[in-house]
Amino acid sequence: MKSLTLKAPAKINYRLDVIGRRSDGYHDLRMVMQRVNLCDEISITLTDEPDITVTCGKNGVPDGPGNIAWKAARELLALAESKLGAIIHITKNIPVAAGLGGGSSDAATVLMGMNELLGLGLSDQRLMEIGVKLGADVPFFIFKKTALAEGIGEHLKAMPDMPAVWVLLVNPGVHVSTAWVYKNLQLTNRGELAKLPYFYGSIESICSILSNDLESVTIPAFPVIADIKNTMLRLGAAGAMMSGSGPTVFGLFRDKYSAEKAREALVDGTGWFAATVQTL
Repeated sequence: MKSLTLKAPAKINYRLDVIGRRSDGYHDLRMVMQRVNLCDEISITLTDEPDITVTCGKNGVPDGPGNIAWKAARELLALAESKLGAIIHITKNIPVAAGLGGGSSDAATVLMGMNELLGLGLSDQRLMEIGVKLGADVPFFIFKKTALAEGIGEHLKAMPDMPAVWVLLVNPGVHVSTAWVYKNLQLTNRGELAKLPYFYGSIESICSILSNDLESVTIPAFPVIADIKNTMLRLGAAGAMMSGSGPTVFGLFRDKYSAEKAREALVDGTGWFAATVQTL
């Protein structure tokens, strides 16, 4: 049967503004989202048996129907009214529950892969409409551009071109619940949202927009996040920020050598996850 192997990239948030709480329990957001080349690898094989199998073998990632990738495959098989099934294996390289969008990226990649394998010919826009029902970040990974994301994350506009930069990701391995972070976020009556530049010609222009409202909840509970940020800046990062609800911190560097030196210094003797990657 037909099969595909695809890469599912992680993301960081250059900016995350929480605008308000919605009646449906979600929050209205304004985010600048950027993909990086730390990727899960996903193999998808169509089968004659009308069953979906998802395996990963990573702690914190469910196999089977509890996995968002399983739900993505089910959506497209149902849409195709197909009697086929799928075997999906996920090789996890993106840390789990890390603010890097790994699960959402896996789901988006399965939607795109199943669309191709089943010959459905669905547009990216249609796949994004399906994806948002699975998770708020899923459409972004189908969009495949640096994006300004609004609403719960489903309203996407391409950002102006940004220079490619080296990114150091460091995850100290503490567990941060996204639901807990949003529940404990104190929303204040904010004034005008900061205007975003129309032009980004340097790493400094990217650093000028770095901001994450969720740090106000996550950092007091996990001060190690602030420690990592401060150490990255001391070691030469042009800017550093927590991604999403945490706990991963990213630093933006002018070159690979500087990022690698910072990585070595930061993780020495800690056992933390760390990776030097590039923006996509």
